[in-house]
Amino acid sequence: MTCIVGLVYDGITYIGGDSLGSNGHSKVIRRDKKVFKLKDTPNAILGYTSSFRMGQLLMYATGLIDNRDEPNIDHEYLVTRFIPNVTSLFERGGYSRNNSGEKIGGEFLLGYTDKLYKISSDFQVGESFDNYSACGCGEDFALGSLHSTEGTNLTPEERILKALQAASQFSTGVAPPYYILNTNNDKVVEFKN
Repeated sequence: MTCIVGLVYDGITYIGGDSLGSNGHSKVIRRDKKVFKLKDTPNAILGYTSSFRMGQLLMYATGLIDNRDEPNIDHEYLVTRFIPNVTSLFERGGYSRNNSGEKIGGEFLLGYTDKLYKISSDFQVGESFDNYSACGCGEDFALGSLHSTEGTNLTPEERILKALQAASQFSTGVAPPYYILNTNNDKVVEFKN
């Protein structure tokens, strides 16, 4: 289920997501959003797939990023400080899973100021050379759309919307409404279709 789309443009990171919850046999359009700002870090946004429980833990967590470290938040910080905070949160929140001794989580995109990271289920922190990324069952369709709109005059929101619409068109696990936010303000933009 899900499509989460991230894009960096002109020093601002944007993340958008759909609203479908599904177990593969039935579906529901959810009111709780899959994209949000981290509670105590105004320059950080997150969009998740995999588990609503995981997303809810991340949504209401505090202290995942120490704001005193804000000038030094980079790939190393995320690997050595943020991810241990996330795995600890998951253990305390009853979401921790173990696969033959390996801790397993879920996938999400993290935007911080002008950076976009993809956190995989094994907790690796990835950063693409492209200025965009996606995760969820609609990932491939969204990435194709983002590639095809690169270099156009579309706004970042329009590019993300087109990517989410492409994912909805071709993936059974993605559906509107779509929500898009960015690291520069607190406004969440809603698109009904």
